[in-house]
Amino acid sequence: MRVRISSLYICVKDMERAINFYECLLSQTVKKRDDIYSVFGINGFRFGLFANEKVNESHIYGDNCLPSFEIDNISLVQERLLSLNCPIEFADTEGNHIGLTSPIKQ
Repeated sequence: MRVRISSLYICVKDMERAINFYECLLSQTVKKRDDIYSVFGINGFRFGLFANEKVNESHIYGDNCLPSFEIDNISLVQERLLSLNCPIEFADTEGNHIGLTSPIKQ
């Protein structure tokens, strides 16, 4: 059996705030903008933002899903996170924890 993960979503309380945060962090505009479910395309991967409260779905924010973005320029991302008031392992504007990884140069 082959398994391929091609998407994930995180829950957000404020769609506009979350879109603005991720557009700045990812340096790209949202691919599909919607009040309930918005999507970013990251190298063929769908990263969704779901406004669960708009459809009366409960959710506990935090560590339930830990996306980890691989980056190629840690300095640039550190500067960007500082401008967003977030540490390198950070919680986004909606309370979801996000991690970053970077390849080790050999």
